Amino acid sequence: MRPRKTIRITMSKRLAYIVLRVWGWRLGTFPMHLRKAVIVVGPHTSTWDFPVALLARIALGIKVKFVGKAELFKPPFGFLFRYWGGFPVARTVREDTVANIVRLFESHDDFLFGISPEGARRHVPQLRSGFYYIAQKAAVPIVMIGMDFHKKTIETGPVIPPGLGERETVSMVVNYFSSVRGKNPDQGIGPEHLPK
Repeated sequence: MRPRKTIRITMSKRLAYIVLRVWGWRLGTFPMHLRKAVIVVGPHTSTWDFPVALLARIALGIKVKFVGKAELFKPPFGFLFRYWGGFPVARTVREDTVANIVRLFESHDDFLFGISPEGARRHVPQLRSGFYYIAQKAAVPIVMIGMDFHKKTIETGPVIPPGLGERETVSMVVNYFSSVRGKNPDQGIGPEHLPK
């Protein structure tokens, strides 16, 4: 007899996959051999990004952690964000978020951390560099996952190994996500985000 937890996980994966298919989404594969990685998900242009990414995470059966603004973790729904793998970051408190996340990588045998390269839903003049510094300091690869709302596909892009320079890494991220259309394409990632 299969344990209840295994049955529950299998049912959750199937249900998430069915919901994505009903919504018209096609789900690619994930490099399951990676035990530790920074997962850069984008482009982040809409509040719809989170539920689609969450369903993909459940359907693929990967445990991705993420950070969010502290307000999301307050009652009545804060427990859900924690259950889904989130932990709060206080924007008003000055803290070294990169160092804290690197410590999490160091203290776990398996740790996948998801982050948006823009850091906001609105169009930003340049990408945040946190994803790069987390990956470098934790010595883990970067996995790019594009959510294309036009094609309705969630696909894994090239895996960027640790050790590359910031300029080269950011250029690879921009080049990949430039061809991925978010829910609001005018707020997405484009050539203007290439390092100057």
